[in-house]
This record gives sequence, C-alpha cells and structure tokens, in this order.
Amino acid sequence: MTLTRKSLRQQIKEILLTRILQGEYRPGDRLIELQIAQEFGTSQAPVRESLRELEALGFVESVPYRGARVRAVSQQELAEVYPVRAAIEEVAARAAAANLAGEVGALEAEIAAMHRAADDGDLYAQVCHDVAFHRLIVEACGNRVLQEVWRSLRIEARTLISVVKTEIEPHHLAEMHRPILEALRAGDGPLAGRLLRQHVEFFGELVLKGEHA
Repeated sequence: MTLTRKSLRQQIKEILLTRILQGEYRPGDRLIELQIAQEFGTSQAPVRESLRELEALGFVESVPYRGARVRAVSQQELAEVYPVRAAIEEVAARAAAANLAGEVGALEAEIAAMHRAADDGDLYAQVCHDVAFHRLIVEACGNRVLQEVWRSLRIEARTLISVVKTEIEPHHLAEMHRPILEALRAGDGPLAGRLLRQHVEFFGELVLKGEHA
C-alpha cells in the first residue's frame, strides 16, 4: 500500500484503526511493527508511534515480551461516551452562542475544510476538521472544567469510529454541522444546544445499531 505525503503516523493509525473496526484484525491478533512497516514501505518509527496512539485510545494493548495486540472493544463500550458527550456539548453550545456573538467564521472555515477533505477522499483530515468544529464550540463556552472533561473523551477516535461505522457520505457529513452553525450565528443558545445534542446522539445511535445489525 502506498502512503501519501501527509503524516505517516496519522495515515498508519487511520488504516490500522479501520482494519480493527471492520474486523480485518480480530481481538488478540498481534500487530508486528516490522511486518506493518514493510507493508507500508516505511521505517518502524511511525508504526511504533501509531501503535502507541492506538493503545492510548484503547484499541491496542501491549503485552510484555509479546508486543502489541488488538484489544477487544465492544460496541457498547464504544457507544457509552455519546450520551455523556451530547450532554456536555449541549451545555457548551448554549454558552458559546452568547460568547461568540454571531462571529462564526472559524466554524464556517472548518465546514469548508471538511468539504475539501471530502473532495480529496482524505478521511483523517475530514475527521480532524470535524473534531475542530466541535472543539471551537467547547472552547467558546469558557468553562474550563467542561473543556477538560470533553478532552478526556477521546473525541478524535470516537469521531473516526462513527464515520467508519456509519459510512455517511462525506459531503453530507460536513453539511450536518451547518444547522448548528446557523443557530450559533443567530445567537440562539437553546436551539444550538438542542441541535448539537441531537447531532451527537444520532451518531451514538448508529454505532449501537451496528452492534445489532
């Protein structure tokens, strides 16, 4: 497989995570650095970094003297974060609507970047801009405790999981954020909070449905 010029670590992490989520790598399977590096035609360093990040995200575990293995993760475990995240982001959006005072240019830029990534077929870039859109809202709320809890939820990994699991058309995914942006532009905190909560809960429901499909 040929990798592009963007971060090898990010690409390898994305590919390995996709394989785990799609069942190509099963729980307990070994992930051998040298073998993966040879497949991608790279050194072992970016592979090692990718595996460490996947371990931090809970998808890989290191076994002493045996190396990295795929960790068993249930759909239920993956979905548990969504109601927590939905509640947190609803509170954030309500406060952000007042604090932003209609200045939503940065949010518009993230939606535009999602569309560009969709045009390029760059899943990882789209996920990064998706997460950045939500992060901007959380940061705009001005509540440090809320921000710390949000960061602890491994949003990047969960968003990538949602995209891979649900297979939503990339441009549609980008546009799903626009009603939230327009509510924030209008300074309507209750509406922005409600829309953002529904947005997050929607993906949580899709992930859970995947368990029973």
